Amino acid sequence: MPLPILAEGFYKGLNSIPFASTILKILPWVVAIWALKREAHQIVLLTHHHPTDPFLVDYIDDLRSSCKNELIYAEQVDLASLHSIRIFATKWVDNAPPRRLDMIVLCANVMTPSWGGSKITEDGLEEEWMVNYLSTFHLLSILSPAIRAQPPDRDVRVILSSCSSYIGATLDLSTTDSETKSGKKSYGRSKLALMVFAQAFEKHIASYHRPDKNPTNARTIIVDPGFSRTPGTRRWLTGGSLWGLLVYLLTWPVWWLVLKSPEQGSESFLLAAMEAAFATGSGCFMVKECRQRSYLRPEITDDGVAKQLWEFSEKQIEHAEKAGAVKRALAKEEAEAAGKGKTDANTDAPSQGEKKTTPGSRRSKKAK
Repeated sequence: MPLPILAEGFYKGLNSIPFASTILKILPWVVAIWALKREAHQIVLLTHHHPTDPFLVDYIDDLRSSCKNELIYAEQVDLASLHSIRIFATKWVDNAPPRRLDMIVLCANVMTPSWGGSKITEDGLEEEWMVNYLSTFHLLSILSPAIRAQPPDRDVRVILSSCSSYIGATLDLSTTDSETKSGKKSYGRSKLALMVFAQAFEKHIASYHRPDKNPTNARTIIVDPGFSRTPGTRRWLTGGSLWGLLVYLLTWPVWWLVLKSPEQGSESFLLAAMEAAFATGSGCFMVKECRQRSYLRPEITDDGVAKQLWEFSEKQIEHAEKAGAVKRALAKEEAEAAGKGKTDANTDAPSQGEKKTTPGSRRSKKAK
């Protein structure tokens, strides 16, 4: 069947084949749509594990197989270290031409359990404050040029994870560099600070005037997934103890009934990532239970509070990074001194074939 049709078109022209011109006009569009559907997007996962960790390698391989996407990678970033964040973000920004950036999803959270002890990071900051808020501030502040450099037709979204604990929190900035006495209060404070910063970051991006005179194409969205059966919620419910875990397992039917599954909790993130309505308009949106919600604290939209928090965060990061640079320099000098001492000791030590002369021996007499 195809051969007679081709022969007919070859000898008598394409006009002799019914609908040949229409097919030739539609065919490129069909091929283009097919190629777009098969196009895979690059996904970079940030983790504090080393990329060569066997468990991480297996996890990435499983993701690639299940998603049928070979462009899934993992990069090591410790959100509890300002130096680690700067290394990653600076490497990303220094790329020329600017790397494509469609979406940033930051949902790292940590909370001191009721029966556990608080932690101080290597930069001398409270763990909840550092991981839940200051790491996001530091990362987005450095990535801001990369976000603004995206083409005007690209819908860039910055999605941040929040929690209803911000409603009863107090934005006390005087104890962010000391161990927390209440994980609940410090967690709520970090989430309130994160939401204030999200609103300020949206205005910061919107105030940028593009050289091509096009409007800003980046949007900031806050997502509250609610209470779900995630590892973080389980750690909070169990208090970080084995006895608490035992009680949690015994009362599992209750938690299965009350708490959402992780898949149900991720629905709000999926809505924030794919809803077309969020691509237009201005302002920082908030999504909870797959619906757009209003803020329940006036500080979030207060420009004075946002300015005070922004300046405090910049000074805190500057002071912590200077102190961290001094520590790394001293540690490097100590390591070099220790290595030099070992080298000198090996040089001064006699070789295995060399023998020492003893007084009164024949060799010592000959030497005289």
